[in-house]
Amino acid sequence: MKKRFVLLFFVAMISFALSQTTTLLKQKAVPAKDTIKKNKPVLEGQQSIVDSTEVKPLKFKIYKKSVIASYYADKFNGKRTTSGKKFSNSGYTAAHKKLPFGTKIRVTNESNGNSVIVEVTDRGPFVRSKEIDLTKRAFMEIAQNKRSGMMKVSIEIIEK
Repeated sequence: MKKRFVLLFFVAMISFALSQTTTLLKQKAVPAKDTIKKNKPVLEGQQSIVDSTEVKPLKFKIYKKSVIASYYADKFNGKRTTSGKKFSNSGYTAAHKKLPFGTKIRVTNESNGNSVIVEVTDRGPFVRSKEIDLTKRAFMEIAQNKRSGMMKVSIEIIEK
């Protein structure tokens, strides 16, 4: 009698478990609605408007051409810069000898034309031949040869 009761109990549990999995499989998955608003194509000569704000093209003023850029060593990660911000080699910042802190600049590799926009947060480099130190991420983004430590660049200041 006891064996029959235990066998009946296991059969009931198995059938219950199977019924639950089949009901889950029968339910249709409802796709989530896309929350990204798609913008209409902009014709030439029109200003593009995104989320009710005008997107204006950036204005650049050439600061220096054909100067040497290098990148920070990894030992500076986590340390404070001269401006007081915490340094991270994975950000888009730079060190310059004279430009004010907070200045946004575009650095363009002259050999391949790749450019990156960075913010000046530190002083340096303290080598006469170099003009600017970039974070490793910014440097590698525009570098043609990833194994080099220096490259010729042009620097442009972004005007407000």
